[in-house]
Amino acid sequence: MKLNKNKILDDFYTVIDCEHKTAPTQEVGIPLIRTPNIGKGILILDNVKRVTDKIYDIWTKRAKPFEDDLIMAREAPVGNVAIIQKGEKVCLGQRTVLIRNKNVGLLPKYFNYLLNSEAMNAYLNILSNGATVGHLNVSDIRKLALPEFPTVDIQEKIAAILITYDDLIQNNKKRIALLENMTEEIYREWFVRFRFPGFQKVKFEKGIPKEWDKKTFREIVSYYIGGGWGEESQTSIFNEGAYVIRGTDIPGLNSGVISRDVYRYHKPSNLESRKLKVNDFIFEVSGGSKDQLLGRNLHITENLHHYFEENVMCASFCKQIRFNLDLVSPYFMRYYLKLYYDCDLVGIYQVQSTGISNYQFESFLNYQTIVLPPKELREKFDQLVKPLINEKDNLALANSKLLQSRNMLLPRLISGKLSVEDLDIQFPPSMLEEEEVA
Repeated sequence: MKLNKNKILDDFYTVIDCEHKTAPTQEVGIPLIRTPNIGKGILILDNVKRVTDKIYDIWTKRAKPFEDDLIMAREAPVGNVAIIQKGEKVCLGQRTVLIRNKNVGLLPKYFNYLLNSEAMNAYLNILSNGATVGHLNVSDIRKLALPEFPTVDIQEKIAAILITYDDLIQNNKKRIALLENMTEEIYREWFVRFRFPGFQKVKFEKGIPKEWDKKTFREIVSYYIGGGWGEESQTSIFNEGAYVIRGTDIPGLNSGVISRDVYRYHKPSNLESRKLKVNDFIFEVSGGSKDQLLGRNLHITENLHHYFEENVMCASFCKQIRFNLDLVSPYFMRYYLKLYYDCDLVGIYQVQSTGISNYQFESFLNYQTIVLPPKELREKFDQLVKPLINEKDNLALANSKLLQSRNMLLPRLISGKLSVEDLDIQFPPSMLEEEEVA
């Protein structure tokens, strides 16, 4: 991609810097967009921090973000850009900038894809500076050299093709969230509110079904081991390859963002004892921060395991857990551990030392208790929710393929190698709605 130094970002867009202080956050309110919330083209609002209306007014005094404004990350991930969609009201966090269209021939939806192209992303990384963490200066963003770009009607066609993929991905994400909420609600109804099938005939003692069994995690875990990291390159000792799932990958995998980002080489003996199997769990035991509890966990479903195709293991800051399936069922444990984390109960066993958090996993096994429903009820729950989780996994796999296809098209469309000039492009509904409003 050839850049034109006489054509810079500031000619077409206004760059507005964020507030250079940390906004006080809460669980409800207006999403605060920090650098981890800026994906490749779209905002990532899962588990986003939020601010009050008052803080929003203070933090947006320079400019209130509007639909079709772009937000760029100035630090890791450097240069990521996302567009604000219709109906999204957000507040800029630290190390971000707002990029607003001057309406002089470069459409925001097209520009969003241009900035997220591999060539432009590489250029932005070159511009970033910093000994350990890359950092973009606001002045460099304003002076960012741009390539030649097509006419507005061609820009619209290119954006329409790519948005069609993104709209399908977003619709699938909504369905994934709905399925996840449905299955969690069934778990809550049966095992938190105790309104399971036949509950009227069961005797309760201190609010718990009398016949249910109480055990420690030590009693229900049949196997556990710390993960590994291996080496980046293959050697005579580290000679077996495997994908590695990190703690940072867990939220995405749980919400349907499936990726195979890390592939490394391991000692055969280390890998053999750490190969993940269907219905194993990954449990994060080290790292974290004051805002991020340890204990994030992931259930390895059959579909997820099949997706990796090759061997897969968890990273060294995690534990691999295999439950005794004669005592517990995998889907019951999936939602027990999810709620255990979501309700912050997981923090009981977390300790802070030398700047890093660690999980007292042995204490967790010895002292954390769980009340187990009868096998018949556990199996009935698994039979009910497993098809819903399978559907969720299938949608996630479909999104992975859609994203792969979109990413293959993007550079060819942006570079002009794939011409759309003579194509009769049907605009996706999201773009048609905007035209009707205009």
